[in-house]
Amino acid sequence: MVSTIRLSPPHPRRTRRWPAMICTVLCMVIGLFARLPAAADPPTGADAAGEELRLETSDGLRIAAWYYRVPGEAKPQAVVMLVHDMEGSHKTVEPLARALQRAGYAVVAPDLRAHGASRGRAASAARGEDVEPRMLKKADLEAIAAASGGTVRDQSAFRGELEAVRNWIKSRSETGELDIDRLCVVGCGLGGTLAAMWTAADWNWPPRTTGPQGRQVRALALVSPVWASKGVSLSVPLASEAIRQQVPVMVIAGKADRDGPRLFDQFKRFRPDAWFAVRPGKPPEKPPGLAEAADGTAFFSQVDTSLTADKLASDPASHVGDQLKTFFQFALARPRE
Repeated sequence: MVSTIRLSPPHPRRTRRWPAMICTVLCMVIGLFARLPAAADPPTGADAAGEELRLETSDGLRIAAWYYRVPGEAKPQAVVMLVHDMEGSHKTVEPLARALQRAGYAVVAPDLRAHGASRGRAASAARGEDVEPRMLKKADLEAIAAASGGTVRDQSAFRGELEAVRNWIKSRSETGELDIDRLCVVGCGLGGTLAAMWTAADWNWPPRTTGPQGRQVRALALVSPVWASKGVSLSVPLASEAIRQQVPVMVIAGKADRDGPRLFDQFKRFRPDAWFAVRPGKPPEKPPGLAEAADGTAFFSQVDTSLTADKLASDPASHVGDQLKTFFQFALARPRE
């Protein structure tokens, strides 16, 4: 069932007054991670359900996903693929989806196999049985991020949940509703690891005579990324030149998160002149050669909370939606590779 989402326009940005002695670099932080006033109340009743999609993977799994369309006739700023953590679902990241929707971004949030509304319909085809999220193995997780096989992407032999979402976005791009070439990806927890793996695969598709088949991801944001679990690891996408150097990346982590800072340290080495970091109670960090925050391609925001993954992404006090909005603006303003 398609639900029409109606939202009032967000309140205008409030003017902030800072002490006269504030340094220029702190102004950059304010511009990068501005905390905007609350937008209009979210829709209720039927409008709150969004539009449920039915997608299918190449291994025969029927997956549920939710589409949060931009209200009215407005053209979306971009389209966001939002990937939840293990044991989560689209519901556990829905507050972030709504925040991005209010900011003018269309959002598609799938329930991964064995999760949420995909449970029961998304058993491992190889095992032929229903599985709980904790029972997913390395092969299942790799299948979620699969996007390969053959030379024509739309006929790829291996197509997991994230590629199925991409194909649906592409179909809406062909009608002019969305723009596949303005695609941003957000992953939480282990979902961030899978999102990074899929982004690397997106950038690996070779162009054809009719044009590019990949490189459609313009920004990748990881909330409390998990370095390694269940046999999958960030080491795999980090071996990709796209993830190391090319795709603008943002890492958001709570104060108790260990893998987030570890991952950002890698990006500082990969992009020594293009990183920008903000930590609670500390001056912002950046390389001497970075004049403007908007010129960076790797960003780190540490939030003063013990929350992680989906809970951090959906926490109103952490303003993750506002931070992502600004990051996406920076990334989308860069020339497409």
